[in-house]
Amino acid sequence: MAKRSAKRLAQLLAKPARRAVSAGDGTRETIKATIRGLRSKLKAAERRVAELEAAADTDFLLEIPNRRGFERELARAIAYMKRYRASGALIVLDVDRLKPINDSFGHAAGDQVLKAIAATLTRQVRASDVVGRLGGDEFALLLWNLSETDAKAKAEIFEQAIDDLSFTFRGQHVTAGASAGVALLGAQSDAGRALEEADAAMYVRKAHRRHEPRIRLVSS
Repeated sequence: MAKRSAKRLAQLLAKPARRAVSAGDGTRETIKATIRGLRSKLKAAERRVAELEAAADTDFLLEIPNRRGFERELARAIAYMKRYRASGALIVLDVDRLKPINDSFGHAAGDQVLKAIAATLTRQVRASDVVGRLGGDEFALLLWNLSETDAKAKAEIFEQAIDDLSFTFRGQHVTAGASAGVALLGAQSDAGRALEEADAAMYVRKAHRRHEPRIRLVSS
């Protein structure tokens, strides 16, 4: 709707300008004022379109890209890598014990955990990198210019940072934890396949962590 309004305003701008050729001075000034008003409305409509598009790409709870927004950034990054022969890494990270936290303490507690994890991940990356939420308890990170060794080391850093987070709900100490999977990105990458590869690696990693307690509670 907002896009159609902006397009309509742009079309209207041309009509008064054509009539101004044969009009008198007073009419010309009126037409110019009309054009200025239409241009102002057009700019406002374009700003509104940009705001709506940004909102559609953002997770309302965590204020980071949602799946739609992250996949768009990933596609743009891969297009850039194909053109300039750049490289990077995709990390998919799943919170290990969010469901028991939700079940034991409610979704408000789970939301608090997700917010803390999003903030932790954002602090761990560069301004050029992207942290997004794919949905539920799954996050994704787009990291530029990392070798396979560096990407795997970074994934371990993310896991450790989240493992170290602790929360207190109803007088009980709670930890979450996370499992991360890595896919390398380059000129030959495909966004969909990269997400599948990182997701599969994440589940392998999660299987290795199953010996760990599902949720640790300690009375305070």
